[in-house]
Amino acid sequence: MTLTLEQKKHRLFMVLVGIFLTNALMAEVIGVKIFSGEATLGLQPAHLQILGFTMDFNLTAGAVIWPVVFITSDLINEYFGKPGVKRISYLAAILIAYSFVVIFLTMKLPPAGWWLDSNNQDAQGNYFNMDFAFNKILGQGQRIIIGSLTAFLVSQLVDVFVFQRLKKVTGQKMLWLRATGSTLVSQFIDSFVVLYIAFIGVFSGQQILAIGITNYLYKFSVAILLTPVIYLGHYLIDRYLGKENAEKISAEAAAGSQSFL
Repeated sequence: MTLTLEQKKHRLFMVLVGIFLTNALMAEVIGVKIFSGEATLGLQPAHLQILGFTMDFNLTAGAVIWPVVFITSDLINEYFGKPGVKRISYLAAILIAYSFVVIFLTMKLPPAGWWLDSNNQDAQGNYFNMDFAFNKILGQGQRIIIGSLTAFLVSQLVDVFVFQRLKKVTGQKMLWLRATGSTLVSQFIDSFVVLYIAFIGVFSGQQILAIGITNYLYKFSVAILLTPVIYLGHYLIDRYLGKENAEKISAEAAAGSQSFL
């Protein structure tokens, strides 16, 4: 069966949206874990001196897959325009909020006794409360949730705006500039919005700024390193749609004339 161009566009949009939503939701859920970036790479702690604080690259686990969200967002922006990215961003925020509500409600469910008894020791024989561990791992503070959702929406809208502004200047050329440039700007905002909402009054403003700088250094490096992935994504999409069709769709997206969204 030969697919029409409209059918290919629809399938492409659904695949990109699926990747975007899945990674956005997963990043929020796994974000409670803080890992050592240096230890992951087999390196010693960085001990960076920032604003009088000694900082290491201790990052939320969600940072591992957030770049996928922004790469997918840029691809949707390129081929389906600003309306497409805005709509999936609002949808993602609603689904993330829904997920937190569901998690909160499940935390209130009384645990079954046999479940607690059969899961009350670790591999070394140390006793622990499984229900407490469940609530501790999945439960996040209200301010962290609000900060995370706010940062996500604001950074996505900024990413869309910067991407389209750069595309008007570059046209079909300099893909690296509009893709990486928009991500660098939006990730800068994301790094600080969530921290200030979640931790103002808990940490000093100077300490929050130091943490934000450390996080952004990581995100900046990842954004640069993943630039070839953007080109790979474009190559695969151009092959799927056909080079001429892909350029036509991209031009329509920039002009805001994608009708099926």
